[in-house]
Amino acid sequence: MPSTQVTTPYAALLLRLSLGAIMLAHGAWLKLGVFGLAGTMGFFGSIGFPPILGAIVAFGETAAGIALITGVLVRPAALLSLPILIGATAMHAGNGWLFSAPQGGWEFPAFLTAAMLVQAGLGAGAHALDVSRLLGRAPATRTA
Repeated sequence: MPSTQVTTPYAALLLRLSLGAIMLAHGAWLKLGVFGLAGTMGFFGSIGFPPILGAIVAFGETAAGIALITGVLVRPAALLSLPILIGATAMHAGNGWLFSAPQGGWEFPAFLTAAMLVQAGLGAGAHALDVSRLLGRAPATRTA
């Protein structure tokens, strides 16, 4: 059985790629591609939020998806995604638990919130772009 030192970076990678794909799909594909920026902003306005919040969420989800998939600034991207995911959970709370309920329940956004917290705790994992190397800085080392 492999040790957790061997498997944890790959578990974090799998979680990171999965969350990144979901965030990218919801931001770039759904909100920007399917509904369009105007449609997304209009929807946010129709449910009582400032329409600009729709643009912020769409671009935030897209940026988080790209960051997670590439492995750049994973912890900040995961943490900055939390208000979006908590907001989605709150918006679906009145629809029941299961996401198959009319208008979608809160189980899926609640799970994504928890998974994003786990990602923030784990960090990027394996096969992430090393921003410190790109910026010409040595990575931080941990002492025991």
